Amino acid sequence: MGFLALLNAYTMRICLSITITEMAHPIKHNFEDDTCGFRNKTGDSNNTGDSKETGRYDWDERTQGLILSSFYWGYVLTHLPGGILAEKFGGKYSVGLGILSTAIFTLLTPLVVEWGDWVGLIVLRILMGLGEGTTFPALNAMLAQWTPPEERSLIGSMVFAGAQLGTVIANLASGLILHSYSWPAVFYVFGGIGVLWFVVWVLICYNNPYEHPFISEREVKYLHERMNEHTHTKPPPIPWRHMLRSVPLWALIAAQIGHDWGFFTMVTDLPKYMSSVLQYPIKDNALVSALPYLVMWFCSLASSWLADWIITRGVISRTNVRKIGTTIASIGPGVFIIAASYASCDRTLVVAMFTIGMAMMGTFYPGMKVNGLDLSPNYSGTLMAIVNGIGAFTGIITPYIVGELAPQQTLTQWRLVFWIVFVVFIITNIIFVVYASGEVQYWNNPDFIIRDREERQLRKAGKKQASLEKS
Repeated sequence: MGFLALLNAYTMRICLSITITEMAHPIKHNFEDDTCGFRNKTGDSNNTGDSKETGRYDWDERTQGLILSSFYWGYVLTHLPGGILAEKFGGKYSVGLGILSTAIFTLLTPLVVEWGDWVGLIVLRILMGLGEGTTFPALNAMLAQWTPPEERSLIGSMVFAGAQLGTVIANLASGLILHSYSWPAVFYVFGGIGVLWFVVWVLICYNNPYEHPFISEREVKYLHERMNEHTHTKPPPIPWRHMLRSVPLWALIAAQIGHDWGFFTMVTDLPKYMSSVLQYPIKDNALVSALPYLVMWFCSLASSWLADWIITRGVISRTNVRKIGTTIASIGPGVFIIAASYASCDRTLVVAMFTIGMAMMGTFYPGMKVNGLDLSPNYSGTLMAIVNGIGAFTGIITPYIVGELAPQQTLTQWRLVFWIVFVVFIITNIIFVVYASGEVQYWNNPDFIIRDREERQLRKAGKKQASLEKS
C-alpha cells in the first residue's frame, strides 16, 4: 500500500507533464536551424497530427515552466510538518489525507483550467503540492516501524519505487487517453484512482505492528527483537541541535539535491523534449517517455536485493554500499543524458541513451534514498522531511530553468540544460562520497538525548547559581 501511495502520488503529479503538450499550442518550428524536421503521417511538420487543436491555450514556454514548477511551491512547505506529525501520531493519516486531497484537486483540474486559465491551474497545483508534501516523510516514519535493518534496502526501495512506476503509468496512460479522448479525461482517471486508494488504505493499514489487529504474535515478537534497540514507537522531542550539526545528514541532503535536480528535469520536461524537439506524436511520446522509468524501476529492485545481500553477508559495509549506489546513480545518468543531447535527431539512439541513463539512476534507492533510515530510525520522518523537502526546491527551479534556457526548444538550448544537470550530479556526489555514513547516529538514541538535555539544564543551573553567589 505504501508502494501504491507513491504510485498514485506520482501519476497525479506527473500526468500534467505530458498533458500540457496537448493543452498548450505547440511551438511552430521552421526547421532551418537547430531543430529536428520530422514529418508525421499526415505530412505536417509538427507533432499534432493525432491530437485535437480545440481546447488549447496560448501558454509560452516560460508560462508552462511556471505551471510545472508551481506544484513544488506547496510541496516543500508540508514536508517538515508531515514528518513531525507522523513521528508523533503515526503516518497513517498523514499519508492518507495527503493523497486524498491531491486526488480531489486532480479531479477539479479541468474545471479550474476552464474557469481560471493558467492562474487558476497554478493555484490548484500549489494546493496539490501542499497535500502531497506529507507523503515521503510519513511513509519513511512508517517504514521505520515496520522494516528490520537488514531488509531496509529492499523494502524501502520497493515502496519508493512506486515513484518510478507511477511515472511510467502517468506517461503511458496519459498518452493513450489523450490519443482517444480530450485532456480532461486524464485528470478524472488518476484522481478517481487516488480516492479509491484512500478508502482501502484507511481500512487495512496501521501505524506500527503493535496497533495492527490481524498481525501474528510471532511477527510482532520478531519485529520487536530486530528493531527495539534503535526504533521506539514514541521517541522524545526531536534533537534539532545535534541533527543539524550532523555531517552525514548534510551529505545526504547534498546527494538528494543532485538526484532531484536530474530526476525532476527528466520527469517534468522529458515529454516536452520528446514532443517539441524530437517531434513524437502524442501516443509515441507517451511510450518513449515512460520507457526510461520502467527500466529504472527494474534496476532499483534488482540493485536493492543485491545491496541487502552484500550488507547481510558482510561483503561491503553499509556505508560503502550507500556510497557506491549513489555514485552509480549520479555519474551514469549524467553521462548518458549528455550523450543523448549529442545524438541530435537520431530518435532511436536518443531514447536508448535516456533509457540507459535512467536505468543507472535506479541504484539511487539502495544508495541514498534509504540512508535516512540508517542514520536515525527514530526520527526518520523528520529526516525525510528535511532531506526530501530541501531537495524538492529543485522541482521549483528546474522547470523554470528549462523555460528560460530553452524557449525555442532547440537542440543547443537543451544541451545546455543537460550540462547543468551533469555538473550538479558530479558536485553533489563528491560531497556524499566524502562525508556520508550508513551507521546509526548517536543522536538517534533517546537516552542520550535525555541525558544531554539534563546535563545542559544542570550546566545552566550551575551558571545561574555561580552568578548569584558572585553577586
